[in-house]
Amino acid sequence: MPTYDFERYLNVRSARVPTFGPNGELAFLLNTTGVPQVWRLDEPGEWPQQLTFEEEEVSFADWSPERDELVFGMDQGGDERTQLFRLDADGETVTPLTDMPEAIHHWGEWNSDGSRFAFTSNRRDESVFDVYVQGRDECGDDAEMVYEGDGWLTVAGWSPEGNRLAVTEMHSSFDYDVYVLDLATGDLDCVTPHGGDVRYQSVNWGPDGDALYLRTDEGADTMYLARLDLETGALETVASGGEWNVESVTVDEDTGRFVFGRNVDGYTDLTVGELTGETEFETFPTPDLPKAVTGTGVFDRDAERVAFGVTGSAENTNVSVVDVESGETERWTDAATAGLPKESFVEPELVRYETFDDDESGERREIPAFFSVPEDATPGETPVIVDIHGGPESQRRPTFHPVKQYFLNRGYAYFEPNVRGSTGYGTAYTHLDDVEKRMDSVRDIAEGVEWLHDRPEIDPERVVAFGGSYGGFMVLAALTEYPDLWAAGVDVVGIANFVTFLENTGDWRREHREAEYGSLADDREFLESISPTNNVENIRAPLLVLHGANDPRVPVGEAEQIAETAAEQGVPVEKLIFEDEGHGFTKLENRIEAYTTVADFLGKHV
Repeated sequence: MPTYDFERYLNVRSARVPTFGPNGELAFLLNTTGVPQVWRLDEPGEWPQQLTFEEEEVSFADWSPERDELVFGMDQGGDERTQLFRLDADGETVTPLTDMPEAIHHWGEWNSDGSRFAFTSNRRDESVFDVYVQGRDECGDDAEMVYEGDGWLTVAGWSPEGNRLAVTEMHSSFDYDVYVLDLATGDLDCVTPHGGDVRYQSVNWGPDGDALYLRTDEGADTMYLARLDLETGALETVASGGEWNVESVTVDEDTGRFVFGRNVDGYTDLTVGELTGETEFETFPTPDLPKAVTGTGVFDRDAERVAFGVTGSAENTNVSVVDVESGETERWTDAATAGLPKESFVEPELVRYETFDDDESGERREIPAFFSVPEDATPGETPVIVDIHGGPESQRRPTFHPVKQYFLNRGYAYFEPNVRGSTGYGTAYTHLDDVEKRMDSVRDIAEGVEWLHDRPEIDPERVVAFGGSYGGFMVLAALTEYPDLWAAGVDVVGIANFVTFLENTGDWRREHREAEYGSLADDREFLESISPTNNVENIRAPLLVLHGANDPRVPVGEAEQIAETAAEQGVPVEKLIFEDEGHGFTKLENRIEAYTTVADFLGKHV
């Protein structure tokens, strides 16, 4: 099979995050220019029209329900201080709506006639988010603060009559509340009072405004679709996820049509239906989509069609539109694969390997993972990259990953475990790595490497630890805790010391991260004990560290201190910092430099 350079893979395009216009046109994000911008299609398969021409990444776009205009969001250099802009549908005029570069703005939703929109922002106090309503013609200071918050608030949507907002508050990754804000009185009423950790997410108004449809794990290990009666507070199940999570929900408040997705072993299983009662519904034919991962569905104006971003391990992301009643599906976009033949992309095998302890049933616990092997792998001589996801409340799923496909093309195998603490396998599984159990998840990685040693293709002397964000911590912890297993490590925007990370992360994030990792007040000694910078003398493998200087989540000091302390111990270390990036790399030229550096580093040491 021919080989291709990294630039080709990083030029594979993706079209995602669709939004329907009032006349059935479609806007979406496409990264043809090197960073995602807003593009438009009026019919499937047409040549798309580019609407934004910014140097920075556009993070979302949302079409007005009544006018030929959109709102889009953009930060500067990855600092995540998103500003909102109004864009005419012809792409000729961009109007700043917030223009407060020191503050974060989380988009909420347009009201029903597109005259106003709602959002939350920390412009008053960096550590909390307030609720604002603003007219489409207003900007900057014109926004009206309709509720002063004391936590992490997000607007979920306007009520059908337009006089109330549904608002969610994140207490931690596993604890969310829902409120209803009366815009006339300013009263914010909690409609999900509960004890312990319960998630109420993906909130949608019901057709009559008397209920909310959402997904929750109240009283269950997995997320299910439920109806919350706003008068009685009763929570009733609409559809169970079974052993799997309902991961997305969209309800059209005018028609009662809905779509929800279940995360089944990482793949999306879609259900499209229409409410026939408060919790009763009829289903339409299953959308004619391949086995893949889909984003949240978006209905058109009449709820006759629903659009998704669709991706698979061997399929780059494109937007497909489904006819609700028939299930017939048409792909609207054709994001280019940079001339790479699709048949060269490798599909993974879904595997499970035994780890060191037993599960709740007394059986040896199994860890799910995706394992990919090059077609022409030589037995006993194939190096393998162990790619560890971030979060940790995340999940490695079978989505298109150009870095993975490059390395498979160059003869590496690829192993992507969902160790304890990952989402997608029930609430109990996600809590198996909390605080003092943190290093059990690192041991899961080591057990995965032992499983790889028994695979006939793999060279046990050429195993690479690779990961970003929390996955970067896992790389560093794996190198310090199990130094004999690794030929090299690649840490991308990773946590090197939990104490300095928690001290320096964004004010709005600290409380939520402490709920997962442990608090500076109560767990400092433990956090110090497991921090890779304090165990760096154990590292034996060469280390590559990459980071963005503007990272508000994991400050760049984490990269600097691990590179410095490891080098002092005689570890071969390379460090690369991007001055115009944040928590990850979005600009094409930076991605090419970053991952070409990774390839050269592994070529040298592995």
